[in-house]
Amino acid sequence: MPNEPIIEARAIEKSYQQPDGTRIQVVGLTDFSIEPGKIIALLGASGCGKSTLLRILSGLAQPSSGALFWHGKPLGGQAPNVAIVFQSFALFPWLTVLENVEAPLEARGVAAVERRKRALRTLDTVGLDGFETAYPKELSGGMKQRVGFARALVVEPEVLFMDEPFSALDVLTAENLRGELLELWLNKKMPTSAIFIVTHNIEEAVMLADRIVVLGRNPARIRSDFNVRLSHPRDRKSSRFVELVDYIYKIMTEPDVEHALPDPESTGEIVVPPGGLKRTQSLVRTTKYQILPHARVGGIAGLLELLHDRGGREDLFRLSEDLVMDVEDLLPILEACVLLGFAWLKEGDVQLSPQGAAFADADIQARKVLFRQAALEHVTILKQIASILKRKSDHSIADEFFHDILDEHFSEEEVQRQLDTAMNWGRYAEIFDYDRESGRLTQTEAPLGEIAEHPAENENPAPTPKA
Repeated sequence: MPNEPIIEARAIEKSYQQPDGTRIQVVGLTDFSIEPGKIIALLGASGCGKSTLLRILSGLAQPSSGALFWHGKPLGGQAPNVAIVFQSFALFPWLTVLENVEAPLEARGVAAVERRKRALRTLDTVGLDGFETAYPKELSGGMKQRVGFARALVVEPEVLFMDEPFSALDVLTAENLRGELLELWLNKKMPTSAIFIVTHNIEEAVMLADRIVVLGRNPARIRSDFNVRLSHPRDRKSSRFVELVDYIYKIMTEPDVEHALPDPESTGEIVVPPGGLKRTQSLVRTTKYQILPHARVGGIAGLLELLHDRGGREDLFRLSEDLVMDVEDLLPILEACVLLGFAWLKEGDVQLSPQGAAFADADIQARKVLFRQAALEHVTILKQIASILKRKSDHSIADEFFHDILDEHFSEEEVQRQLDTAMNWGRYAEIFDYDRESGRLTQTEAPLGEIAEHPAENENPAPTPKA
């Protein structure tokens, strides 16, 4: 059947066991399929499980539960006919361009004459004829990634997987390669039936993909899955293109809100609601702790100042364009502002709260006071640290204590990132001092001029944003 999925995942789930026996779930129970004739783009915030899902679908990693099917048959121990282009170029520096492209064919036992013929033909397809004898160190970033494309295509994969293939390139080179990839696909010059691309670039997804899937996180779950019914070439400034970009921004920045795809009836597009294809409530232990966005105080302050200068409100899409920042980089800072009560996200716009406007207006010491108040009101781990330090007789405690608490709920890598963020925020707000050498936190006095731990206890309300 022409519409039969090439790859189908049924009720897959991925989790990792911790030393204490608990399990951390990375990918929630999910169904997923890759159909022929489509470019499928997978979007999601950093660390949400995009690459993990790619590795499961490509057969590189095994799910903890569930099953994977190749053309309707269980994958089992067989290797699917797929290839992967990675973010890093991952070329062998001691091999020439031609030898790098021949390498996967040699690993498959293809005869020397045949692999040389196929490698030369593929290099010509991606525009690298004339560079066969060059070494990777002689190539630009864009040319190295072309070699990566050629190496993946030379095995004639039925599904080409791409893990953020353009993110390591400069803007112009990335745009050029995207155009070339689309040209090869549309003109059927690629020996592949489907492309699955992981990206954090929303515009890239809308520009390339026939179908877009947006993941939520903790654990990864499908929040939206829809077809992009726009013909190629696509105009970034068209109303439909802008609507889709704005819709995806809303999905990614407001994880607890259900959003409807603009004009779904007129396009026949189907949107998967929050919870998506997640079949059942996971039995894996879930966290009761907030996940702190990995944003530094300097980034938070800079964004609040910028919003204040723009009258306190700005369209998220326009803000991202003006800052020349991908959503991957901007989202953690926005999430931190929202978590601290300094801003709101609504209908694709970010707006300063009165507390955020007061912070942007304040001097250095007053900012510390406002940040301390916001942190102690909204951030669970910092409230916990402050409470424990206050009650300890020596007002001091080892950081290992909090490491062990968070270790019950997060992976080791995430524990460290959470602690780093908490230390950055807590030291700036003068909630505690931290001696990295001894690994101990010590209570500090409140910043000079602080009236109360919570804004509600102050008599004078914070000023409203400037007009």
